[in-house]
Amino acid sequence: MAARDGSTMSIEFGHFALVLAFAIATMATIGGYLFWRSGARIALVLSQAAVLQFILVAVAFLALIQAFVTSDFSLLLVINNSHSLKPLMFKISGVWGNHEGSMVLWIFILVAFGAMVAAFGRRLPNDLLTLVLATQSLLTAAFASFTIFTSNPFLRVFPAPLQGNDLNPVLQDVGLAIHPPLLYAGYIGFSICFSFAIAALISGHIDQAWARWVRPWAMLSWIFLTLGITMGSYWAYYELGWGGWWFWDPVENASFMPWLTGTALLHSALVMEKRNALKIWTVFLSIITFSLSLLGTFLVRSGILTSVHTFVSDPSRGLVILTLLALIIGGAFFLFALRAASLRQGGLFAPVSREGALILNNLFLATAVGAVLVGTLYPLLLDALTGITISVGAPFFNLTFGALMAPLLLVLPFGPLLAWKRADVVAAAQRLIGAAALAVFFTILISALRGVSISLAPLGLLLGFWVAFGAFAELVERSGLGRLPLQQSWRRLVGLPRSAFTTALAHFGIGLTVLGIVSTGAWQTELVTTLNPGESVELSGFTIAFDSYEQVPGPNYTADEGRFTVTAPDGGTRNTLADRRIYVANGMSTTEAAIESYGFSQIYLQLGEPLEDTHVVRIWHKPYITLIWIGALLMALAGIISLIDRGVHIGAPRRAARLNPELAE
Repeated sequence: MAARDGSTMSIEFGHFALVLAFAIATMATIGGYLFWRSGARIALVLSQAAVLQFILVAVAFLALIQAFVTSDFSLLLVINNSHSLKPLMFKISGVWGNHEGSMVLWIFILVAFGAMVAAFGRRLPNDLLTLVLATQSLLTAAFASFTIFTSNPFLRVFPAPLQGNDLNPVLQDVGLAIHPPLLYAGYIGFSICFSFAIAALISGHIDQAWARWVRPWAMLSWIFLTLGITMGSYWAYYELGWGGWWFWDPVENASFMPWLTGTALLHSALVMEKRNALKIWTVFLSIITFSLSLLGTFLVRSGILTSVHTFVSDPSRGLVILTLLALIIGGAFFLFALRAASLRQGGLFAPVSREGALILNNLFLATAVGAVLVGTLYPLLLDALTGITISVGAPFFNLTFGALMAPLLLVLPFGPLLAWKRADVVAAAQRLIGAAALAVFFTILISALRGVSISLAPLGLLLGFWVAFGAFAELVERSGLGRLPLQQSWRRLVGLPRSAFTTALAHFGIGLTVLGIVSTGAWQTELVTTLNPGESVELSGFTIAFDSYEQVPGPNYTADEGRFTVTAPDGGTRNTLADRRIYVANGMSTTEAAIESYGFSQIYLQLGEPLEDTHVVRIWHKPYITLIWIGALLMALAGIISLIDRGVHIGAPRRAARLNPELAE
């Protein structure tokens, strides 16, 4: 009883802490916008308010975690999303495996970023820091009010039941314990870029230093979003049992669109930092990227979609969210329309230059976002306005997105080899001859080994190899490899700035991902069959034998478990398990696929529902599929290395005395 009383007190305290955080955020918003010209004092007050908001929301979040860990079924949220038999990890992840708890996680990450700005932004001009923190407080107040008044996670039930309803079984996985926090950190991290954009529009202060302050936050958010999307893709691949890694689901698209615009923002901010150009476009990208993140919030929580990714089916909450987002996004773009024309234009440059290449990059990415946005929202709008239901599926997205990405991949290796302001594209092409030759050679080799058919696979391979090999052309050129003695080339290579290596690593990761997508799409094989223990089948040179079948108890489920032996073409054997789990609390089932990796390829095996006297088994051979996620991880790694580079500190640019005098205003 004492433990339950302690949990009860912490729940009430957590609820009070969330309400108090909302009140402080509201006051910080009003004070910040009214007195942003008041200098260091108001900046200090808002910094302290940001830290206090973080502490209070952390208390509320920890109160929910305690309730889930102790199985406090006096809390409605715990009843609906937990069970006493659930493993500890999934009790904790159950906090954000629902609408109300995920909103608290959203607010917690939002105030954490605000506290980071307060901690690391002491070198920012006082007016800019005040406006950034005021905008962050505005967002906190908006989402905290939505949570408190429409999605209260602290609702109580009396008398408390003895047991809960458990969490959706597909969410009881380590991938879903990691995926949402990473994804939210990516979404919400772009709120800092949004706040910097609003601050710039209000104050009129935007220059190269502004870009230097924004770019690390954009990079940090992009890293989290990249990792979140990668984890979500791999989770869907191994957990849902359908053998796919991307479905163009509207909620998947909602995470992909801010990733695309965030990538464009990183490149645009680089141009602004180096050349003091693209000011208006960089501010616009800062606003649109966070706006697309908020669009994902609406799609997940509005009730207009039926998806494993969505939390609720309550249209009234969706209407509140839509109104909230319309005010935030609409207000931001209204301010942009009023103030953008007053921003001074930056430096000039020739079309053929590194700036021009980065603009071309932005153009293709922005067009791709438009295509994905239309394909995602058009069916929803058509249904809402006319009642006509249509489906826009993978063929549309693959065709339109692929057509836009192909020319971008074609020009991608040229960018790092072009000089700032004015460049020679012929000279850059000459430096890429070696990469082109290697790309052609490996494309012909793999096509010959796999067998040539009438398809776009060879073109996709050529683009993938072109990007992968072209990524290192700048390193080869600048180190003098092949032109200078090896020892001298090595000294020049290790002396290159870290940015050269991170660019090469990121572009190489893109090339690997393209190769994985093309190889899997072109040459994967699938077999759907029925098997009894003792029988075997062959697929792509692999022999899969069904050894045994039995029912096995789990902590909160029972599993129909199939044991298989996979024999590779070289004769090596592996034992693997695939099962179907039936959860005790709600009777829902999930599949746990058996996945065996052979180099970069995988054998994927799913045990279907048992028939009267046999078992349905689905088997895939997926060549080079792991390159998809390895490439994405390399991109994130490149971002991490760039972020910890000594020249980049979050919110803390180099002191003004070290800047070029022409940057000071």
